[in-house]
Amino acid sequence: MQAFKSEEQLQLVQREEIDDEEELFEMIDKLTNHGINAGDVRKLQDAGIYTCNGLMMHTKKNLTGIKGLSEAKVDKICEAAEKIVNFGYITGSDALLKRKSVVRITTGSQALDELLDGGIETSSITEAFGEFRSGKTQLAHTLCVSTQISHWYLAAKLPTHMKVGNGKVAYIDTEGTFRPDRIVPIAERFGMDAGAVLDNIIYARAYTYEHQYNLLLGLAAKMSEEPCRLLIVDSVIALFRVDFTGRGELADRQQKLAQMLSRLIKIAEEFNVAVYMTNQVIADPGGGVFISDPKKPAGGHVLAHAATIRLMFRKGKGEQRVCKVFDAPNLPEAEAVFQITAGGIADAKD
Repeated sequence: MQAFKSEEQLQLVQREEIDDEEELFEMIDKLTNHGINAGDVRKLQDAGIYTCNGLMMHTKKNLTGIKGLSEAKVDKICEAAEKIVNFGYITGSDALLKRKSVVRITTGSQALDELLDGGIETSSITEAFGEFRSGKTQLAHTLCVSTQISHWYLAAKLPTHMKVGNGKVAYIDTEGTFRPDRIVPIAERFGMDAGAVLDNIIYARAYTYEHQYNLLLGLAAKMSEEPCRLLIVDSVIALFRVDFTGRGELADRQQKLAQMLSRLIKIAEEFNVAVYMTNQVIADPGGGVFISDPKKPAGGHVLAHAATIRLMFRKGKGEQRVCKVFDAPNLPEAEAVFQITAGGIADAKD
């Protein structure tokens, strides 16, 4: 197989040194400088809250549910946190400046990167849905490697000042589809040490929706200690479809799913992490005979509203796959063709 860095239309260009990113979050222990005792801070940490930014994303009702925190204490804690982080109005110019911290992670395919305006972006949730063997998990494995590119990145007609991913990857596997041996040839394609790449991936196998949610809660501690650039959930809906059955449990399922998706959104924004989640499809009985592909993503409106960018994958000829932008706030509806190779996701060959 032709080496990745020798492909004609893709060249590796040395990345300009990027200034250290501004602190994206304030650690929770800074509350002690504003009159909050260390014991109460530890109670917040035990509840999975490690940053002031994350604290402000919780309701007071949730905080008073933490053992040992009264309403008076919670009011005092929130008042102190508001002095450390600004969660009020900002100008559009400030919002634009904040967007400068967004990092885009290359997919390994120039066509797919161009479709996504540079790749999978941080501080957002990117959902990929499609039937089996459409390339969703293959892209997840490729992103595990491409996220860790540090001093080199794909030119691929993208702006030369673009930041690229450089950090650890968290992988929550709900269907048993993660294959560490798949990472090896992908790392070799990018000219990276496979052992080092695998060491930078933290992996967990989830067996119930509760286990899946608890794994997300535990990520806050890890991300507050060392940067994590990508969180993969493959797939987001599988365990909910197993643990909740029938229409009688549908409302409860959607409520629990909404809570988990809310947690994903908070992780993405709190730590500037790219969340890539795969989703299954279900048959749409109301699709009718005039719909060529009567399948729709699982999860309903709850999942649809949570995802920032929704991508629809479908099979093409041979190992070719097609990705369509199904919904995105800043991307036009368009398609890109890519290919699954031994070295991961790549441009399709004519």
